Amino acid sequence: MLEKFSHFFWRKKQRWLYGLLSVVTALSLWLGTAQTSQGISLIELILRGAQIIQLSTISDKQEVSLGSQINEQITVQLARRGTPIVKDPALIHYVEQIGNRLIPHSDRPDIPYTFQVVADPAVNAFATMGGFVYVNLGLMALANNEAELASVVSHEIGHITGRHAIKQMKERAITQGLLSAAGLDTSQAVQIGVQLALSLPNSRGDELDADKTGLQTLREAGYAPQAMVSFMTKLGQQGGARVPTILSTHPATGDRVRILQTLLQESPPQPNEVGGTDDRSYENFMRRYI
Repeated sequence: MLEKFSHFFWRKKQRWLYGLLSVVTALSLWLGTAQTSQGISLIELILRGAQIIQLSTISDKQEVSLGSQINEQITVQLARRGTPIVKDPALIHYVEQIGNRLIPHSDRPDIPYTFQVVADPAVNAFATMGGFVYVNLGLMALANNEAELASVVSHEIGHITGRHAIKQMKERAITQGLLSAAGLDTSQAVQIGVQLALSLPNSRGDELDADKTGLQTLREAGYAPQAMVSFMTKLGQQGGARVPTILSTHPATGDRVRILQTLLQESPPQPNEVGGTDDRSYENFMRRYI
């Protein structure tokens, strides 16, 4: 009886061990495949204590946190370039009140937004994930009125609501072989985020999407929608040595202007969509900064 019991126990134990070995073998093969095809393996990431973010399922809270880390590095790099973030309270408040007027009419009104002015004479504006928008003094100087400036801010909000930076980050991480089965190392994500914000252009599709959603947000906030067309047309007319920086990191404006004009022809501006067109008031405010 004891011999039969021992034999039965040993067979049960063998089945358990074989099952465990099968799981371990399968896991090893999976991790090995992930390491060769998608960069760093899960085991390596765990061993080095890296913080990992999964871009395909990133939450709003994670996006804002990642955007905050990217913003910290952007601030450092801008300062090193001699074009720091402006600290003037009146100027900051002016841009913030434009942004705060637009946010409730955007597709993502529930995340926190940060609007900043860069002490850079180049005509440019950009955004990064998590609600961070940057506008250069040079761009503010080129605008004729608040509505034109608001059209740029609304466009950048459109990039955030469309999660364009997250999509670009994922594509770039795959191209560079940095995306593992577990996700992307947060420190690497921050580096890519800074590159995307400061150096790399948005795709044509993303620009058109930000134009369309930005125009709708601008209109719902009561700003004059023609301001987006007039400012973009003005950008396209800048030539020679004065080609705006924003055009070096964005697709050509011609088609975008035509699409915006078509949208406004299909849905003409309403009587309440006239805000921000006081050129004299805007000029008087900007005089102290340019």
